[in-house]
Amino acid sequence: MEDVVDLVLKRILMEDKYGNQCVCEQCTNDIKAIALNNLKPRYIATEKGSVLSKANMFTVQSEIDVTKVLVEAMEKVNKLPKHRVME
Repeated sequence: MEDVVDLVLKRILMEDKYGNQCVCEQCTNDIKAIALNNLKPRYIATEKGSVLSKANMFTVQSEIDVTKVLVEAMEKVNKLPKHRVME
């Protein structure tokens, strides 16, 4: 699930409407952590299982679900960033 979150977050951050999102390491890690805590975990023990699981995670609905959770996480981090705000 971490790989999917990384990939989808990179896509989201390339969109113009999220241009004001801080992409420092602290904020990015916070976004990922919040999102992963709100997504169903997927544990895989074999290489074959990994391939099948990744194929299932890249469905349109899965990407929509991950995107929704990431946007919510971004909103939370934007409201209360843990890094020091420089003015």
